[in-house]
Amino acid sequence: MPCQALEPHQLRLQIDPTTLAFADTSELLSQPVPWIGQARAEQAARFGLAMDQPDYHLFVLGEVGSGRSSLLAQLAREVATDRPVPPDLCYLHNFDAPERPRALRMPPGQGRELRQLMQRLCRTLEQEIPQRLDADDFKSESDRIEATFKSEESRAFSELEAFAEQRRFRLYRESGHLVFTLVDADGKAMTADEARTLSRERRTEMDLAEQELRNEITGFLEKTRPMARVMQEALNALRRQVVKPLLDHEMQEIRSKLRKQIKDTVKLNQHLDQVQHDVLDHLELFLPQEGSEPDRQLALSELLSRYQVNVAVDNAAREGAPVLVEDNPVVHALFGSVDYRAEEDVLMTDFSRVRAGSLLRAHGGILLLHLRDLLADPLAWEKLRRFLRHGRVEIEEPAAAQLPMPAVTLRPQPVDVDVKLILIGTPELYYALQEEDPEFARHFRAKVDFADSFAADAESRQAAAIFVAHTCRKFGIPHFSASAMAALLEDAHREVDDQTRQSARFARTEALVVESAAACRGRGGKRVEPIDVDAALEGRRLRHDHPAQRLREGIRLGDRLISLQGAGVGQVNGLTQIDLGDWRFGLPVRVSARTHAGHDGVVAIEREVAMSGPIHDKGVLILQGLLGALFSHVAPLALTASIVFEQEYQGIEGDSASCAELLALLSSLAGTPLVQGIAVTGAINQHGEIMPVGGINEKIEGWFEVCHAAGLDGSHGVLIPSRNLRHLMLNRRLVQAVEQGLFQVHAAHDLGDALSLLSGQAAGWTHTQPPGVPFPTDSVLGRAEQTLKAYRRACRKAWRR
Repeated sequence: MPCQALEPHQLRLQIDPTTLAFADTSELLSQPVPWIGQARAEQAARFGLAMDQPDYHLFVLGEVGSGRSSLLAQLAREVATDRPVPPDLCYLHNFDAPERPRALRMPPGQGRELRQLMQRLCRTLEQEIPQRLDADDFKSESDRIEATFKSEESRAFSELEAFAEQRRFRLYRESGHLVFTLVDADGKAMTADEARTLSRERRTEMDLAEQELRNEITGFLEKTRPMARVMQEALNALRRQVVKPLLDHEMQEIRSKLRKQIKDTVKLNQHLDQVQHDVLDHLELFLPQEGSEPDRQLALSELLSRYQVNVAVDNAAREGAPVLVEDNPVVHALFGSVDYRAEEDVLMTDFSRVRAGSLLRAHGGILLLHLRDLLADPLAWEKLRRFLRHGRVEIEEPAAAQLPMPAVTLRPQPVDVDVKLILIGTPELYYALQEEDPEFARHFRAKVDFADSFAADAESRQAAAIFVAHTCRKFGIPHFSASAMAALLEDAHREVDDQTRQSARFARTEALVVESAAACRGRGGKRVEPIDVDAALEGRRLRHDHPAQRLREGIRLGDRLISLQGAGVGQVNGLTQIDLGDWRFGLPVRVSARTHAGHDGVVAIEREVAMSGPIHDKGVLILQGLLGALFSHVAPLALTASIVFEQEYQGIEGDSASCAELLALLSSLAGTPLVQGIAVTGAINQHGEIMPVGGINEKIEGWFEVCHAAGLDGSHGVLIPSRNLRHLMLNRRLVQAVEQGLFQVHAAHDLGDALSLLSGQAAGWTHTQPPGVPFPTDSVLGRAEQTLKAYRRACRKAWRR
């Protein structure tokens, strides 16, 4: 099969704008953005979101820019609208254990309502309780109780006072204490000096009298203290009796406004009962107290703060289930936290400072996480594994050693959470996780695999145009004409090097849309045209191709030895691709071979000095196998051959130059010069067939730029595998040069085609030729065969010596 020179229309796919059925993309705004080319992924995502059983969380794997995040978020919101609104989550003061706040689920909106009702209750208590305890009925009854106590207490005090007088002591009250002094015969208090003038007998009598009085005072206190306690209990009972109807009414109001039956009804009623008991136990704080009013108000404020409601998750305004995207999945953001305030060198906190994390806020809905972000925090990763195991979120504070000062610690009640997780990552991370943590991967049974490219057809192109229309509206930029849209689609084919498939990396398309619109505005246009898309692509090239320009400049100045004219024995121009991550470009490299008699076989110099990768080494071994098969009828081969990529110092990888290596080797064996104006790319197998290679467009264009800089004269071209034809998406400048006959692109099927083209002579072999048959003597392989026979004779002669 002769080598085929490709026609210009074969070098790139050109999309006819008239097939797009619209004048510009503004006509498509009424249509929703579909899952372009991701039907399989969409089906898997809908399956995972519809599964209510545990362990059917979604793992979305795809490359960055494929729309994996935006499309999943869009679908999640679509699904969530048909689901019920989940309950609110409240935290309440725990009267039995304040360090363990209670969690309470409330119907959506009732958490906020309960908070407002409890706030109103506190205001009502502050106003109503003092008024009720200041009413005439309460005062008269409390006065009666106090009067009864005072009457009995006065009687007992009168008896004690008389007892003291009999022993010449005066008894009186001072600041709540009983004080007595010694008096003389006239009833006047004696001074210390006067007491010392008394006789020893008199002082002894006074000491005995004082002891008797002290004993009597003790008896008095033992008698009156129970009386005071009974009075205080009576007053407390009276206060409770007066205030309890108010509390009963207020609590009934709260319960009636929260009539809807909830799962935590018992817990709520228990909390309200405890609030009522707590108020009744601290009624004295509602009454003004002379001399300690600031302390009373502070204590009352702290008391009322216990009755507040911390609505950690408020779904009052929500429609449907929540859909959250957690971009910072650290522990406190995922699981919640407890805030602190510093008070006198101590960190204080309470139930009102408990904050819900995204897992609690996404209860009943969907939470999207990025795996790479999650793996950045090992503690968050470990806690998420535990959550997946038991489905419960527990807010944990940092260890005391990590806090800057002593702190009050809280352990909020754990909460059961029902959430659908969507974990987003690259295929590499997904399969690494499957290998390293199969238990975690077991919980993500819904695999959503985003393709990096898809088969192009009229439907996919229409969908891409809808995406562009919505992108224009999103950024407020001019819309695209049909011809500009065709240029965008052609670039999507170029991105994947395939005339039949489009790129699924729509983040890149979006960037190109924005840049093209900027070019349009720069020229004052109202609609983006192909010239704007071309300007954007050219601008992108200028921003990235400086390394390529410098390397091509080295060829033009003669620093890198590349022959563009004539022919040479044992050398051929191979093509390589350099990938910088954000930019790819092709560059020629001279592949040379030298042969002589020997027994070392084919020596790849890069392999010998460890500058080649395993795929390149595999290609060299395949080449050696093919060489042995071609000349099996003159085996064993007495050959030592060296092959090298000249002026390559960074190392090489890949087998796309194995065809060029074999051509250089056969040229050296046959002494046949090869055309230097035609560069070669292609991998070869053990049967002599040329296999397709990657980066075909970058390689061809890189060679074209080198030739163009030297001056095209019609002798320049490139040889590629015929199996790469559908991968051609060459730039228009190169296609134009082919149309003008200044550059050729040849497609070869096998070694015979390539050898005939570059040597201009008969190769002497086709891939259908049976092994062991001598080659024609006037062919390239025939001359190589004669050289190998000569090598063998030389080796035998040397051995005999």
